[in-house]
Amino acid sequence: MTAALATAVTLTFGTLALAQEVNISRRIDSNNYDPHKTTATAAAEVLFMLADTLVTIDYDMQTLHPGLAKSWDVSADGLTYTFHLRDDVKFCDGRAMTADDVVYSFKRWIDPATKSPVGWRAGEVESITATDPVTVQYKLKKPYSELLYQLTQSFSVIVDKASVETLGPDFGVKGMNATGPYCWGEWAPRDKMVLTRNEAYTWGPEIYENKGPAKVERVTWSIIGEENTLTAALMTGQTDVSNYVPPIALQQFETMPGFVSSKSQSARYTYFVGFKIDKPTVKDLAVRQAINYAVDRVALVEDQLYGTVDPAYTYITEDTLDWSKDVDKAVIKDFDPEKAKSLLDQDGWKVGSDGIREKDGVKLAPVLYSFNGQWVNIMQQVQAELLKIGVNLQIQTFDATVVWGKLATQEFDMFTMGYPYFSAGDAMNLYFRSANTPAPNRTNWKDPETDALLVAGSAATSNAERAKDFGQVLYKVHEAVNWLPLYHAPIVIVQTDKLKPMKAHPIYGAAYYKGLDLEFKE
Repeated sequence: MTAALATAVTLTFGTLALAQEVNISRRIDSNNYDPHKTTATAAAEVLFMLADTLVTIDYDMQTLHPGLAKSWDVSADGLTYTFHLRDDVKFCDGRAMTADDVVYSFKRWIDPATKSPVGWRAGEVESITATDPVTVQYKLKKPYSELLYQLTQSFSVIVDKASVETLGPDFGVKGMNATGPYCWGEWAPRDKMVLTRNEAYTWGPEIYENKGPAKVERVTWSIIGEENTLTAALMTGQTDVSNYVPPIALQQFETMPGFVSSKSQSARYTYFVGFKIDKPTVKDLAVRQAINYAVDRVALVEDQLYGTVDPAYTYITEDTLDWSKDVDKAVIKDFDPEKAKSLLDQDGWKVGSDGIREKDGVKLAPVLYSFNGQWVNIMQQVQAELLKIGVNLQIQTFDATVVWGKLATQEFDMFTMGYPYFSAGDAMNLYFRSANTPAPNRTNWKDPETDALLVAGSAATSNAERAKDFGQVLYKVHEAVNWLPLYHAPIVIVQTDKLKPMKAHPIYGAAYYKGLDLEFKE
């Protein structure tokens, strides 16, 4: 069996049928595939194929569509959502899905015992009940204007209670029973994840022409951590498709016979360096400001990413829902190493005989935790620019199966991250809620006013009120220089032309979404 196209032959109803396999390559694996215990994009990529949500979202990341819920009603006060479920949905083991499964999945999502890093995304829940086998009533304590959007995400997928209880801590590690177009095959961490077709699946989102079953029998997600190796695997047909093609190779693939690409025009994915603002090395505002002035984002984009992305000076793109123009007043956009040096001089960070600054016995040598792969070259360029102003950045990189645990500690001063979002509220609630420390609020930003504004914005009943509250949070965190934003990236799929052209979906960076348009040409 080749990676591009399996030629295994199976006997079906007395005839021979060709078993087709699509091999998707990516650089990073997830730490697990439990939807309630991971925030990794790598997990979302697989979870959207394994499981389904009540609500689905279009390629524009704004228009909502039915999913497992064929319709829903919202009370006038915005507190009660009533979901009317499909009655033809089955889990991979053949059991029919009912409202009880939805209730179980949502209650596990918000249960404090689950220790979910995404539990807050469910809103302030009063109760979730099944009023009959195909109806779920979701009651809130406060209005939550983004609830339906949150219910499109991978952490709100519906899972089977029996598989959770049977597998225990190995749920999402050794298996999962869900309702998606593909079923769990096998997972070899840092190597591959194999999914098999759910033959009963016919309830795909209406954005797809194919509602199911999937057109291929197997999907194998292969981990290829080294960029050149990934590129070679795609060029030689060892893999069929990837949305992790290194920037240097993108233009080559766009003109190379035998390949086609698809770029999402609605992608919101930002890469940044965060500061743990209570650490001695970076707790001073002047240090964080100086680092922002010292890094040439334009040069970084050209040197490391070959102009395939946009330099970032803001924490979200300016066309994102609820962006505030007032934030421009707090944004550091200039590349000015001399100003960086001046800020550090004024703040008492003196240059030592070794060229590294020091203050109160503390060397300005912050420790940065990062991922292996593309991040290494990016951060080495940042490291070189910071050394010019007397900051000796110490880079430590980790494999993706280890890094998430390392990033949940207080052992480092700075960290790297790339993240998807659909609104200002989505981004700000994720990274700046006090309750989200130590992860995903890895900066240790604990500000009562921010928390109050996030609560108010989430409970807003008008678009203007919501935008005002979230806009104030955006301003505060930019003014405090919590991050060094690096670049905003599109989502691009590169595929062999042996496959029918796919359309990249920007949801949480999971470009293939349900995988229902993975199909070989005849």
